[in-house]
Amino acid sequence: MINAQSFIQALKLQVLSPTSQKEWDIHAAEFNRPGLQFVGFYEHFPHDWPQVVGLTEMSYLESLTDDVRRKRLEAFFSYHVPCMIICRGMLPSHDMMELAAKYDTAMLRTPQVTTRFIANAMNYLNRCLAPRATLHGVLVDVYGMGVLITGESGVGKSEAALELVRRGHQLVADDVVDICRITENRLIGEAPEMVRHLMEIRGIGIIDIKAMYGISAVLTSKTIDLIIHLEPWKEKKAYDRLGLTDDFTTIMDVRVPQVVLPIQPGRNVAVVIEVAARNFSLKQMGYSAAKELDRRLSEQMEQ
Repeated sequence: MINAQSFIQALKLQVLSPTSQKEWDIHAAEFNRPGLQFVGFYEHFPHDWPQVVGLTEMSYLESLTDDVRRKRLEAFFSYHVPCMIICRGMLPSHDMMELAAKYDTAMLRTPQVTTRFIANAMNYLNRCLAPRATLHGVLVDVYGMGVLITGESGVGKSEAALELVRRGHQLVADDVVDICRITENRLIGEAPEMVRHLMEIRGIGIIDIKAMYGISAVLTSKTIDLIIHLEPWKEKKAYDRLGLTDDFTTIMDVRVPQVVLPIQPGRNVAVVIEVAARNFSLKQMGYSAAKELDRRLSEQMEQ
């Protein structure tokens, strides 16, 4: 379900004819341009999608006689479409406005050209309809990369994030991260509105990162590119010391690269997270220091 008022406000639409419906039963980020329906073809008509009228459709309607146009529009509105959006700032005809009111259909208008409006509206619906989950962790932008810091409570996630903010990086969410899957392989994380820009530091309490470090120290949302999992150092556990193999974890059916980072007293976690983010960026560009070392060893052995 899509909230009608939120849809109108987010896309900056002008209401020409209001509707009593507070929510629309929309389940896909799809839009229909009803050119075929205005001609009279209703087979496979996606009447549950928002209907977008551009210059082509409006020009065709204006070419019809008054009686034919009203008959075609009557048939169209009888399907009870969620809303009709007219692009390019064009004005609907009198009979279009009358029938929209009769069938309780919202008539909306935008100054944008049709293709641009549909692209923006699809992005909005993708965000609204995306699968969502909530995780315990801290999300930080490190060198332009979204790093989700996870680990048990008290392991030092917030303290590491605070040091990263002091070093010029940006906080997205602390403790609670709302995640939505906007595509098959892309996750977006953000903070709940109630605790946005706030951070809890044990022994101090709640601090406002935006107030303390400025607007440049925070972000509203960020893609999740890498997960850093913090855990207390376990003496008998074998940790990866070369980095030849990549580890992944799955969030909402999306595989995300993960680095397990053991914590010991005196270890500068923020610096190590910075290095992990830079190293991951190099791997994405095709360079791996571990593979380079392996290549040098192989060459030396061959000689």
